[in-house]
Amino acid sequence: MTIFVDMDEVIADTYQGHIDLYNQEFNGNFTKADCDGKDFWQVVPQQHIESVRSHARRKGYYINLKVIEHSQEVLKQLSEKHQVFIASAAMQFPNSLIEKSDWLDKYFPFIPWQNRILCGEKYILNGDVLIDDRSYHLRKFPKRGILFTSPHNTKTDGLERANSWLDIADKFL
Repeated sequence: MTIFVDMDEVIADTYQGHIDLYNQEFNGNFTKADCDGKDFWQVVPQQHIESVRSHARRKGYYINLKVIEHSQEVLKQLSEKHQVFIASAAMQFPNSLIEKSDWLDKYFPFIPWQNRILCGEKYILNGDVLIDDRSYHLRKFPKRGILFTSPHNTKTDGLERANSWLDIADKFL
């Protein structure tokens, strides 16, 4: 099987990265629980929206992100059994490319650079499964799409869902 895995909010906790940076800069106390069904920029005060929306363009933002729990061990096992590719829409934030590559080298060294795809439209990928946190990628993907739960998509219905990497392991290992 060929499995494509998104990076942000699927293996790299960009959502928590936004919260941590915001709380540090604005002395906030947001948690993921405050964000049910919304992107983080949608829950901050109006005067801070542009700051939050620019986080992903900041140098150093991606390299310090935390790894989503159990993603390393499950992806390692999946890569031993299937073809696994990281498919990231990193071109949306071109400054992130080096940091994302370095982050993957550090936390997912078993996924070689040859298995990293940068694309905007993921429906063009030719494989069996796409695991992503954004429903718009999954709704266009012609094969099996799995919505990986993130605070912004908790109210999204109509797609197969995985709430954790242990759910992914149950589906494919």
